Amino acid sequence: MEVSQEVAGRHPWSRYVAMGDSFTEGIGDPEPSSPGGYRGWADRVAEELGRGHEDFAYANLAVRGRLLQQIIDQQLAPCLALKPDLVTLSAGGNDLIRPGGDPDALAERLDPVVQVLAMSGATVVLFNGPDTGSSVLGRIRSKVAIYNENLRTIAARHDAIIADMWSLRQLKDPQMWNEDRLHFSPLGHHTIAAMVLEALNVQHSLEPLAPKPLPPRSWREARSEDLVWAREYFVPWVVRRLRRRSSGDGITPKRPTPGPVFGGPGVPLGSGVGPLGLGDPVRQ
Repeated sequence: MEVSQEVAGRHPWSRYVAMGDSFTEGIGDPEPSSPGGYRGWADRVAEELGRGHEDFAYANLAVRGRLLQQIIDQQLAPCLALKPDLVTLSAGGNDLIRPGGDPDALAERLDPVVQVLAMSGATVVLFNGPDTGSSVLGRIRSKVAIYNENLRTIAARHDAIIADMWSLRQLKDPQMWNEDRLHFSPLGHHTIAAMVLEALNVQHSLEPLAPKPLPPRSWREARSEDLVWAREYFVPWVVRRLRRRSSGDGITPKRPTPGPVFGGPGVPLGSGVGPLGLGDPVRQ
């Protein structure tokens, strides 16, 4: 779909803040020229929203590994201080993966957060979880479904928008996922960004991609890849959880202050950071 810059710029938002965990930080979508070395769906959405909007600013407070309560404690106040008119919030996924993750209890904690964001005057976008039935996270599919229904209730109560990951059937394609099978690939982030823009009723220039089918693998090749994945990704993830450690320990937000998002020729996408796009925040 070819969309002119003039048409693509027709939306009411001028300051966008993204809250969340690794999904919103952009893990799985590496880009050396982006702050923190990752791009992700939120950067891609901001790039589209910023086209034709000279005063558009974008901040990303997400940090990998964060649980819902950590997102509330560490990101809600900074988000409100930035006075956004558009907020995306994806939270609770890391909680659901953990043993004992309660989708009803999580929803009870999330509801007042969405209320506060909505009362600030911002448009709020909530993400439900993807259908994990055919993935390595298939065991939590029922919990994700319950949480998703709770999110719909919260969204209806506070006039928020649902970015419907569950209905995004394209995410069943293995090419949408990173090799760790826990995060999305660049193609997955691209597809999600287009879905978010459509949920916001914003025309965009992101072309839907039809990924080529994976070549058939022998049983021996598939088994070998599973063993490599378990050794390099799944076992370290389990060990971190048992030790109550997070992949986000020591990591700071990649875009703590709003800045312009550049998408013009010759300028690295997502290079605007810091107040008015000046200066790089220090990441630890």
